Amino acid sequence: MKKMSVTLLSAAILSALSLSANACTGLIVGKGASADGSIMIARNEDFGINNWNKYLTYRPAQENEAGDWTLGNGLVVPMPAKFYGYSAIPDWDANTVDGQGKFYEERGINEYNVAISATTSAEVNDKAQAADPLIDDGIIEAVIPTLILPQVKTAKEGVELLGKYIEQYGAGEGNSLYIADVNEAWLVEIGSGHHWIAVKVPDDSYAMIANGLRVHGVDLASQDVLHSTGLMAFVEKNELLDKPDTTSFNFAKAFGVTGDVYNIDREWLGQSMLSASSEQPTRQDQYPLFMQPDQKISVQDVANVLGATYKGTQLEENGERPMRVERQLESHIIQLRKDMPQELQGLIWQSFGVLPESVLVPLYSSLQDYPTPYQTGSDTYSDQSAYWQFRSLTALAAAAPDKYLPMLKATWDKEETKLYKQVSSLDMTLKSLYQSDKQAALNMASDYSYGQLQRTLSMATEIRYKMMTDLTKSTEKKYSEEEFKKIMSL
Repeated sequence: MKKMSVTLLSAAILSALSLSANACTGLIVGKGASADGSIMIARNEDFGINNWNKYLTYRPAQENEAGDWTLGNGLVVPMPAKFYGYSAIPDWDANTVDGQGKFYEERGINEYNVAISATTSAEVNDKAQAADPLIDDGIIEAVIPTLILPQVKTAKEGVELLGKYIEQYGAGEGNSLYIADVNEAWLVEIGSGHHWIAVKVPDDSYAMIANGLRVHGVDLASQDVLHSTGLMAFVEKNELLDKPDTTSFNFAKAFGVTGDVYNIDREWLGQSMLSASSEQPTRQDQYPLFMQPDQKISVQDVANVLGATYKGTQLEENGERPMRVERQLESHIIQLRKDMPQELQGLIWQSFGVLPESVLVPLYSSLQDYPTPYQTGSDTYSDQSAYWQFRSLTALAAAAPDKYLPMLKATWDKEETKLYKQVSSLDMTLKSLYQSDKQAALNMASDYSYGQLQRTLSMATEIRYKMMTDLTKSTEKKYSEEEFKKIMSL
């Protein structure tokens, strides 16, 4: 998760938020572990505060002139000859940081169906940091989608390009991120200024990620593992592991902090939801990197994990930091579907605000234009902003959470169930139409997504009106009949 821009907050506020501004939760699902054969990468984008608007946007393909490319955090790299088109969800204030508004773009799919979700922030341990310090103007969450999505045609190419940049320019943060295409998904982790590792997620498995580095038990020589040059030698030289083993390498322990309940409680919770039969104990130092689910995982299952709390579990009384937090800005579940026509293989289920009190709307990759409310507003409430319409529901619910939170979840769960069914049916129509009229199929998909953004926003606004009316009514004083008659006669 992001760190705030110094241009917007004072150093004092930044200091106060430094412990809470790094937090997201993510999930990667292999194609053999999913209910419909799609690859999924998903994440909650959480922040240190509740008020932070996000915009939907599409970056069209473009040709570039040779020269330097300066990104929002000061990183400077050679300008690529061209950019591929891609979708993104930047911060509302991105233009104040970067002239083109490309800052904290967080997730997207490019025209070659390469998808990125970046990042779940991760702590780097003191020993690794001392041996290979992080670089302030290096690779950070805020620029990763912007840097990689417009340049690559496959997920593996994206991993390799990111690794090249890290080794050449350095990294500014410890991070986990996810890169996928229709064939494979990779979990990438950055552990120090210049060292990284990436592991391909097995087709029959999923990976649950909180805010700690997760990669362990991997063979550095495997074709499913990529890593920085000289990684093993660096770990041995600086004694980052007691007994480093190239065939069962523990990147998380070498570079990160394991056993932190802030992270492992969520790892346990997610794995207990998807693989309950494993009956794992709580608060292990490290949980399995990959697990097979008890049942094939659907989009709804992923949403349930991303919206989970510890209620009804062994950690109900003392669980640290659940998936659902009120400082959640948006959530996304990206599907890569190999059985769909090329331009429709990518599908993003997108919500705004706190996931259980919001709705995941299906956005086909053909969609390149968005309703104005999804590109409007700031960190101050606005009736015109889609983010604020959804986020305000959670804020209003805080007045009577036992009453309103279940109502909101039930309302949106019902709506999402309809959307899941609609998309399943629409996919079949689109496949058939694509064979006879490609452009008509793409237009149909785009129009559907655009319409659902409008319709669900109208629903959120109507729900807000009803909640405000109900809350106002609930504050009425109970008068006697005589008092009421007197008041009404005045």
